[in-house]
Amino acid sequence: MRRSITAVTVLLFLLPLILPCPAAATSDAQQTVASVDRVLVIKSERRLYLIRDGKRIGSYRVSLGQEPEGHKLFAGDNRTPEGQYTLDWRNPESDYYRSIHISYPNSEDRRKARAWGQDPGGNIMIHGLPNDAGKWNFAFEGLDWTDGCIAVNNRAMDEIWRRVTVGTPIEIRP
Repeated sequence: MRRSITAVTVLLFLLPLILPCPAAATSDAQQTVASVDRVLVIKSERRLYLIRDGKRIGSYRVSLGQEPEGHKLFAGDNRTPEGQYTLDWRNPESDYYRSIHISYPNSEDRRKARAWGQDPGGNIMIHGLPNDAGKWNFAFEGLDWTDGCIAVNNRAMDEIWRRVTVGTPIEIRP
């Protein structure tokens, strides 16, 4: 009997050390769903950053358009745009795992495309991996494979989806 009392005593002593305290768990949960002030993408780093109060609170590896260098000029050039935009709507039923629309093209993008005699294109999104990729999802990570969108893995997309609200500014840098 004495041995089982000692084991229970030790367990009761160690349990608070092993399990997180409820206040810390609440704090972590609140941080997970806290919205961000802006999104920053640095194409040369292949990184997307979530920013709140001037601090980076999330960092994710991205895949870009198949021609990642330079600003998007027209539909079909496979480039990811550069500049200041807004994340203006969300699509939970996308062909890719969730998507958040980037407000490309802006008036300057349309003006430049017209000067080239081109359509600026559109439908540029932040999204996860293709829904039909199944077990081949791993093959997309680390490659620039989109038509101009910004892609992340599905786990990253879940976090971005929770933290980014419609109207959030996004800056895409070279």
